[in-house]
Amino acid sequence: MKNNLKVARVQVDLTQQQLAEKTGVTRQTISLIEKEKYNPTLKLCLNICYAVNKTLDDVFWIDREE
Repeated sequence: MKNNLKVARVQVDLTQQQLAEKTGVTRQTISLIEKEKYNPTLKLCLNICYAVNKTLDDVFWIDREE
């Protein structure tokens, strides 16, 4: 799943580990999401967005053409 998670995470000065702790997942899960190798649940997407103070559109929006 394409996403802007790494950019959003860096903008709020969080490490992968810190974001993982805030969202209740492992650092490896955050890494896989950033590498577009794991599709998170909607609940995890929302928790990530709350943690980085962004909307779902900001972090996870995918254009139809993609």
